[in-house]
Amino acid sequence: MLVILGFSMITIFMYLILSKRLTPVAALILVPTVFGLFAGAGLGLSDMIMTSLLKLAPTAALLFFAITFFGIMIDVGLFDPLIRLILRFARNDPLRLVVGTALLTSVVSLDGDGSTTFIIVTSALLPIYLRLGMSPVVLTVVAATANGVLNTVPWGGSTARAAAALDVSPIDIFVPMIPAIAAGLLAVLVLAFFLGRSERKRLGVVELDPDSTDPETQHAHSEVLIGVGAGHGGDRTGGDGTGPDRRATGSSGDGVDDDHSDVADPPTIGDHLERPNARPKLIWFNLALTVAVMTLLVIGLLEPPVILMIGTAIALVVNFPRVAEQSEQLKAHSSSVVSVVSLVFAASVLTGVLNGTGMIEDMARWLVDIIPASFGPHLPIVAGVLSLPLTYFMSNDAFFFGVLPVLTETASHYGITGEEMARAAIIGQPLHTSSPLVAAFLLLVGLAKVELADHSKKAIWRACVVGLIMLGVGGLVAAFPI
Repeated sequence: MLVILGFSMITIFMYLILSKRLTPVAALILVPTVFGLFAGAGLGLSDMIMTSLLKLAPTAALLFFAITFFGIMIDVGLFDPLIRLILRFARNDPLRLVVGTALLTSVVSLDGDGSTTFIIVTSALLPIYLRLGMSPVVLTVVAATANGVLNTVPWGGSTARAAAALDVSPIDIFVPMIPAIAAGLLAVLVLAFFLGRSERKRLGVVELDPDSTDPETQHAHSEVLIGVGAGHGGDRTGGDGTGPDRRATGSSGDGVDDDHSDVADPPTIGDHLERPNARPKLIWFNLALTVAVMTLLVIGLLEPPVILMIGTAIALVVNFPRVAEQSEQLKAHSSSVVSVVSLVFAASVLTGVLNGTGMIEDMARWLVDIIPASFGPHLPIVAGVLSLPLTYFMSNDAFFFGVLPVLTETASHYGITGEEMARAAIIGQPLHTSSPLVAAFLLLVGLAKVELADHSKKAIWRACVVGLIMLGVGGLVAAFPI
């Protein structure tokens, strides 16, 4: 009964948010509450939710102050020089920008921290997406999927959990999977290429050589820049109804510089983003403060919420000495904060019901029981395929500490080692990082102001393709038996 209730609850929850019949917050609260009562939780439902809520409170605090801190840094213009550099590389070409998004995310993701990665990538690239009239959904899809591939490094969340659950070395899990991870990154770049080409076509941008000295080519490229900044960028729906119209424009109203004489050097973002709160004289202080915050987050000297609380307070006081200005800054970012933090608290209802009623354990046992005996020698493939949906609908902790040990114990009877099972199990991470239960992902869509349904429609099948490619390559290089 709990198995049926569990899968029914997840199915109805996903249907309601994908069809936009309920907001994610309402669905995360109401659906688990109803199913929890059907499961016989009764008044104990309150204790289940509170237990989960207390565990998620530090995450909510982290997201609250992370959004506020980096929102302040954007407002004061800290990231504008980096944005100019990236824009110069992209040359106002959506295709190059999307591929650049995949590359930047992959590099930054090497630290193993998803929240830090999404903060950096979104802060640097979102203004350019908006300036060019591109859909921010493309940014979130590419960033989440690329980060998921790199979440398999030895110090990443998935590999560390798998190693701890099975008592094996994370290095032994990771090294044989390097070819598969490389194939996953290549797959993300290919997907980014096609997404970028689609955005280029939607915006009406033609592929031209901006370095050409031919006057006609230069004139044509200038017309492209005008089209991207004005007429074609006016529809901020991404061609599929995604995202509001949030295109950044300058005082001229066309979103691009009127002077196109030097087309090889595209107009800088600073020319078109109004920065009433810019603090150019404090750029080095703000840079030092941001580097200090990021460094402390990575080395883990203090708890992340504490680091961001202190960083936010310092940023407010130094950049905005007046109390009224500080209040205005907090209000300016309040909508993003509320939307993300409310999702985190609402998710505690779903996780609390899943764990408190025992649904998650029964669902895992049922999945193991229905696997035919003939699949025994192929359990790594089974584990890899199961990791895609299971790590999307449940936490990494639930999968790696609940499902994987049972599968691994079964596989040991067929001569399959724990390391081999762990390698196959981590291929679900490209999809896992698009789960509404992942705090870092909620930060990503919160910063980009993208709805979960819009992201999911584009991300789920692409992330599954990347994961299956990693699974196939891992089998071919004998990282695990197939």
